[in-house]
Amino acid sequence: MAKKRAFISFDYDLDLNTLLVGQAKKEDSSFNIADFSIKEAISKDWKAKARTRIKGVEVVIVICGQHTDTAVGVSAEVKIAQEENVDYFLLWGRSGKTCKKPKAAKSSDKIYKWTWDNLKSLIHGAR
Repeated sequence: MAKKRAFISFDYDLDLNTLLVGQAKKEDSSFNIADFSIKEAISKDWKAKARTRIKGVEVVIVICGQHTDTAVGVSAEVKIAQEENVDYFLLWGRSGKTCKKPKAAKSSDKIYKWTWDNLKSLIHGAR
């Protein structure tokens, strides 16, 4: 099975991003991280940069945390994925904590439990 190119959208949970990047490097990983969410200071053209990056991947992985509902950047990235018809899914980032969807997520979007088996399936469309 070919590896999918993925974009990670996350709020300030850099440790979660680091975990996901590590999983992408596993020998049996079904995805590569094509680019990370915009990390530099917010500039006037950050949305254009995000759009270019998102258009260059096959799937956007949205890591949901306790405050993702107020994360303007994550919501904008989800909206871009929707506008560009790029597949995306939401991952439950904090076990034992209440994780929230970004505002741009559809009401039908489910937040999936973050396990290695789930991640591998979700990358290839099992939703």
